[in-house]
Amino acid sequence: MESRSLRYFVAVAEELNFARAAERLGISPPPLSRAIRRLEAELGVTLFERTTHQVTRTPAGDVLLTEARVALDALEAAGRRARRAAVGPKLVLAVKADGDAGLLEPILTRYASEPGSVPVAVRLCGWQEQPGLLRGGEADASLVHAPFDGTGLDSETLVVEPRVAVLASDHPLAARDRLELADLGWSSGTVERHIDEARRGRGDLAQVLAAVSLGEAVTLLPASVAVRYPRPGIAYRPVSDAPPTELALAWPQESRSTATAALVRVAAEVAESARDGA
Repeated sequence: MESRSLRYFVAVAEELNFARAAERLGISPPPLSRAIRRLEAELGVTLFERTTHQVTRTPAGDVLLTEARVALDALEAAGRRARRAAVGPKLVLAVKADGDAGLLEPILTRYASEPGSVPVAVRLCGWQEQPGLLRGGEADASLVHAPFDGTGLDSETLVVEPRVAVLASDHPLAARDRLELADLGWSSGTVERHIDEARRGRGDLAQVLAAVSLGEAVTLLPASVAVRYPRPGIAYRPVSDAPPTELALAWPQESRSTATAALVRVAAEVAESARDGA
């Protein structure tokens, strides 16, 4: 099965229209239709049900669409990694600014002292962009908070820490020493939705905290943020029943890089040392 056949199939499967798919691919409909029929013959299954008015995916088509996306992403990622390797050995570590629980600097310092270590370039990114960078071959490893899309990735949990409520200092709840989710009008099943709402349209932690101080948002953040980033106009309060947050180091499942493996080991050691010293 050729990658071109998969690209043709994905275009049709997503557009559900041969003319639009052909336009997207820059070819005419007849050769696209022939390519899909060859692919169906090669696999021995029907991928699409076709009528004069519509095209729909069969169950086999649904399965292949999921797998084809993964396969094509992996091919593109392999190409990016090969191009990066051509300019010399280097690891790219994707990190959300202020989202490293204080571990980034000690991880980099200890890794640099490892025999055979390679230079590490830190790529700063936005909320939850790390998994896409890993799958796309633009990063070799990432520090990322759960929950995240782990498709095609392996991960090692480094830190599990409580979350705290982040409120404007003049918010009525800021007068309390400790809160529960119900005080915020939240439940355990809505925590991630509320956190996403506070992040929406705000690219970094500074913007979120600014919105909170203005009374425009209430959110939960890792307890380490409260220690590292005190702000005027902001009150951090423990929430007794808030689910903890996990910081993980993630990397592509197909990675065979000894440098990446060494970084994972070092990160786990640094995190363990931090826990023992807490």
